[in-house]
Amino acid sequence: MWDQRAAADAGGGTDTLDRELQELIEKEQLDEGDHDRFAHYVRKEKIVESAVTGKPVIALCGKKWVPGRDPSKFPICPSCKEIYESMNE
Repeated sequence: MWDQRAAADAGGGTDTLDRELQELIEKEQLDEGDHDRFAHYVRKEKIVESAVTGKPVIALCGKKWVPGRDPSKFPICPSCKEIYESMNE
């Protein structure tokens, strides 16, 4: 078990440890979930199917998820955009 007194005696106190822990958690989430910060290219039929069935979709870049957010609020995934543009050449 974590001893708060020992942490406080170490010089930073629990506030510092809590802040550092939160920063590590946020960094880890960003590193593994970068795809979540983008709007992805997926066939419209697959989006509709997902809305009806709840099945996940797979974007051009390989991201697999169940859509639920407004994609217009996010920048376009660079990988999806590159793949899409190479398909149209």
